[in-house]
Amino acid sequence: MKIAIVTDSTSYLPAELVQKYDIKIVPVEVVFDGKTYKEDIDINTSEFYDLLQSSPELPSTAQPSMGEMINIYDDLAKEGYDTIISIHLASTISGFVNNLKTAAQTIENADVRVIDSQITTRLMGYQVEYAAMQASKGKSVDEIIDGIHDLQTTTGEAFVVNDLKNLVKGGRLSNTSAVIGTMLQIKPLLEFDNETHQIVAYDKVRSIKKAKLKAEEKLANAYKNADYQLRMLVIDGDDIQAGNEWAEHLKEVYPDVKIDRSYFGPVIGTHLGKGALAVAWIKEFDR
Repeated sequence: MKIAIVTDSTSYLPAELVQKYDIKIVPVEVVFDGKTYKEDIDINTSEFYDLLQSSPELPSTAQPSMGEMINIYDDLAKEGYDTIISIHLASTISGFVNNLKTAAQTIENADVRVIDSQITTRLMGYQVEYAAMQASKGKSVDEIIDGIHDLQTTTGEAFVVNDLKNLVKGGRLSNTSAVIGTMLQIKPLLEFDNETHQIVAYDKVRSIKKAKLKAEEKLANAYKNADYQLRMLVIDGDDIQAGNEWAEHLKEVYPDVKIDRSYFGPVIGTHLGKGALAVAWIKEFDR
């Protein structure tokens, strides 16, 4: 059995991992003023946030076409892969993965398993990294998928955002009424609900400092209650300094935990806006 791993660009995987495991990355598109950019191909993260600041219109996103995905699967089959694990951003924020499940049924020369990651960003990337690691060790497709589902149950996060305009406009915040007070400079804390996997506001405070403290409370509870080693993650939306400072602080609090850094690229930045921060965690899968 030869297994290929496919994901989309919102996994924000480090280039060295993509190269090491030969992971196929499919770019999601960002649309600014009628012009389409493929994430990390036509536009990088810095360029995106510059455009976000200067553009009079909020950007939108567009999923890869099913024709493009079918061609990718066919090409992988021609390269000798008989099994393909394709892991993508949550179905609660994009219809892409459900459309892909239907399209994948037309592939006859490979066994294509489409996985709803139930999340996005580097948290999804961890699922992809895990799948690639296990495939390289010769694990079966069913063993790998069971492991992905197990990882999904250990994932948690807290997002701190400055601007909810695009989340609300795009219908991706399920309890909009909970954060009407943002017009009064209230900072909402967001998460992916464990049951519905939708983005929801679970708390709100009046400053970024207090929001980060609330996020750290949630992280501390997860650390205290987990009966396994955690890996932690700090993500920033074009505020590298703030992300680095938060990560360094967490390293002092949790010296025994691996703490990674990542970023909100163009597609996710479209929804969260500039200056968003997040702390996240998942079961350590590489020890």
